[in-house]
Amino acid sequence: MKLRGIRKRWFVTSFGLVFLIVVICVTAFSLFTASSYYQSAESSIKSKAAASSDFFANYVTNTKAEYYQSVYKYTESFDDRNTLELQFVDTDGKVLISTYGITSGTAPDTPDIEAALTTGQASSWRGRSAETGEHILAVSSPIIYTGGQVVGVMRYVTSLELVDQRVSANVWMAAGIGVAIIAVMILSNIFFINSIVSPITQITTMAHRISEGSFGIRQEKKYDDEIGDLTDAINNMSIKINQSEKLKTEFISSVSHELRTPLTAINGWGETLLYDEGLSADQRRGLEIISSETRRLTKLVEELLEFTRMEDGRFTVNIREISIADILEDSLATYGELLKHDGLSLEYFPYNGDIPPMPGDPERLKQVFYNLLDNAAKHGREGGEIDVSVSVGEEYVVITIRDYGPGIPEDEVENVKMKFYKGSSKQRGSGIGLAVCDEIIKYHNGILEIKNAESGGLAVTIKLPLVSG
Repeated sequence: MKLRGIRKRWFVTSFGLVFLIVVICVTAFSLFTASSYYQSAESSIKSKAAASSDFFANYVTNTKAEYYQSVYKYTESFDDRNTLELQFVDTDGKVLISTYGITSGTAPDTPDIEAALTTGQASSWRGRSAETGEHILAVSSPIIYTGGQVVGVMRYVTSLELVDQRVSANVWMAAGIGVAIIAVMILSNIFFINSIVSPITQITTMAHRISEGSFGIRQEKKYDDEIGDLTDAINNMSIKINQSEKLKTEFISSVSHELRTPLTAINGWGETLLYDEGLSADQRRGLEIISSETRRLTKLVEELLEFTRMEDGRFTVNIREISIADILEDSLATYGELLKHDGLSLEYFPYNGDIPPMPGDPERLKQVFYNLLDNAAKHGREGGEIDVSVSVGEEYVVITIRDYGPGIPEDEVENVKMKFYKGSSKQRGSGIGLAVCDEIIKYHNGILEIKNAESGGLAVTIKLPLVSG
């Protein structure tokens, strides 16, 4: 699952918030559990230490000898030695005796002893044993005589290993529950998000296909909700565009066929009348204009007819083995005279080696060359020159037709092959010539590239594969 778009927003907002809440809850539960366990252990030992120190103080005489003797006997008879260590500490903070046999005179030097001696209240401390490094809990309860004098401290020390294990078990359990909650949330939300993203992705793909000309296609409706409504809207749009395109194509085809016959007659009679030697200069000039404009209109009609064939699927090519150099040179020879008549020079740079035979439709390729040369003459007239070059690569024969005119604005270059697109050009034309050329080259499994040349003008490059695709 790629984290982008809606999925990314969901992950950052919904999942991020849930993850933060789960972490906070697990952390709070862990801290509460640890605090409860440690406080419970501390309270239990504090109660035991306070009761024991009070009991012991009531039966101790004021002489030190009897105090030491009582301490020794109490230590020897201590019943909880398996779970607790009992220490008697004097007023200097040194151990007098211990159930674990700590050497007399050793000073634990922990704050619980000092607090018990100073305040006369039971005090606790939790930390690491200096001798073993074990996590321990120590509770010190002062031994107070009847007169209020503190004569020592009864100190209980216990290992917190079992408490730590229980705390750790609870923490791991809470963490496991948190992970399970996050996993369930992720899985359920992935299903939900995919139920939204997948149909939208399919609709987006269909919209792209419609924008590229696949009018009339439909998307299956899977949901009776907002996504279903969007699907219906896109389907209706596709159907209506397809109907509109069919009407447009039928109209263009009908008009083009209707124009063909009168244009042929006008052009024929115009050419015939030009042979009359009795025409005046103005009459001859008028007839030349009529013939020129008729040819232009005829070319426009032919382009429109080609467009309708492309739209309704009747556009075809007849591929056979050809010599691309011969076809190009024939096209240049035919069109070269027209360029000279318009005051343009044509420079041809042929490939020095032999170009192997390759698959292609000679008539369609000539149509491409004528169209591109006509565009170069029309848009590059200011430069006064058109260059045509041929080269051969490992996979393609590359033909470049370049003029020296003003070129095309960079923001329009990527759109010039679109049907009916003219951009900011003021030149007359239908705007479908390059679209037809692009379609013909695609039928040859080739590539038509259009870009501005580095030193000015426009360069159109045709790449035709040496072998059929």
